[in-house]
Amino acid sequence: MTKANIEAAKAALSHLDLDTNPASVRAKSRDFFWYSPVLKDRLDGVVADFAVSPKTEAEVIEVLKVCYAHDVPVTTRGTGTGNYGQAMPLAGGCILHLHKMNAVKEIHPGRVIVEPGCLLKDLDAACKADSGQEIRMFSSTWATATIGGFIAGGSGGVGSVRWGSLRDVGNIIRLRVVTMEAEPRAIEITGEDLHRVSHAYGTNGIITEIEIPLAPAYEWIGLFVTFPDFKEALQYSYDLASRDGLLIKLATVFEAPIAKDYFQRVAPHVEATDAVVALMVAPHAMDGFTTFTGHYPTANVIYRSDDNDWPRDPGLVFEYGWNHTTLRALKVDPSITYLQVGYGSADPIALVEKIRAMFAPEVLQHIEVTRQEGKVGMGGLSLVKYTTEERLDEIVKMHEAEGALIFNPHRYTLEEGGRQAVDQRQLEFKREADPKGLLNPGKMIAWDDPDWAYDKMYSWPGLVKAAE
Repeated sequence: MTKANIEAAKAALSHLDLDTNPASVRAKSRDFFWYSPVLKDRLDGVVADFAVSPKTEAEVIEVLKVCYAHDVPVTTRGTGTGNYGQAMPLAGGCILHLHKMNAVKEIHPGRVIVEPGCLLKDLDAACKADSGQEIRMFSSTWATATIGGFIAGGSGGVGSVRWGSLRDVGNIIRLRVVTMEAEPRAIEITGEDLHRVSHAYGTNGIITEIEIPLAPAYEWIGLFVTFPDFKEALQYSYDLASRDGLLIKLATVFEAPIAKDYFQRVAPHVEATDAVVALMVAPHAMDGFTTFTGHYPTANVIYRSDDNDWPRDPGLVFEYGWNHTTLRALKVDPSITYLQVGYGSADPIALVEKIRAMFAPEVLQHIEVTRQEGKVGMGGLSLVKYTTEERLDEIVKMHEAEGALIFNPHRYTLEEGGRQAVDQRQLEFKREADPKGLLNPGKMIAWDDPDWAYDKMYSWPGLVKAAE
């Protein structure tokens, strides 16, 4: 990579919302990478040289054109709630902070057009106020995360039990993406081409507009259900998600003693031996839900958000699931980290139980029930009692040996955080849209080292830390 002319770029962009304050630039250079002790060790000193907050697509184009001319790397970010370094500027340079591009532009029956910096909760609120609609899925960081960050760095979330993953056909309608060339282009991307830029960490284009589908909005009822046996909780959740007539938006299963140890406001209502299921059920489905749950004698509904006598409100139920589970555990025990595990849809309960038998209590099962290509499946965001990096790698390999796919959150590259294989579509689009390789450098192994063997953690040689 050619040496960047930082001062020339800053001078050319000085009329925009330019931030050169060291403290705030450092804050904008960080995401939730510290969930991983491995990434905390590798990335803690990473910092950009400056940040720019464009207000329009025209300003995005101007920033990219200037930075291209002066060989300045550009890393885009929303609010930095991703947790494996997606938004961290490994080569320094410019942080393109899109939080001011937050307009909800158009709302139609079944779809919305929005700028990337809009918070998920604000997008939901706007759609609900306009026409009683809501977004299909969102991250557990709904209150603080942006829709652009979710599309570029996420894979699914609350709602995936009904709608599948973000990359499933139909869950993104259209993206507008700006390239980083001498003369940047704005490209409309639909259909098969969406795979080129969704979940690409901004490595091959900057998303400036998003069109996604909507669903009818409901005043979802949050529930906690306890079981004395974890396998029963798994079976119950799988069966519930399989009932097409019962509309739910969340089904999360926590092995004991997760709820007792880490959920402060739930803990007084559960035993240390209780497995807990967190649910979101549509109001019109509650009668059916009650009938369904009556067939499981050990199920005990301990909390309903619409009818309870708990002295302390536990808050939104979905803020106990997905990545919030790890966050809550970390606040109690800083030695906790996590894994992202694919248990599939063929026989997920058996595989979860096998893995659980191998590792408990060193690894505690936190299961998200999802749809996978139309079938009910399970993914894990397992809580791991971290001891050493070597032991963590061993745990990963043992999962993989049993057929449990690991999407490794202790790696900062696209490939290692996914299926440890090149996504040829993303690589080809980067060649077209980012010929100098200036967009979020260090995150795509296929660009930097096409012959990498994936036999150890990739360490990008261009990584720059402030202390250096």
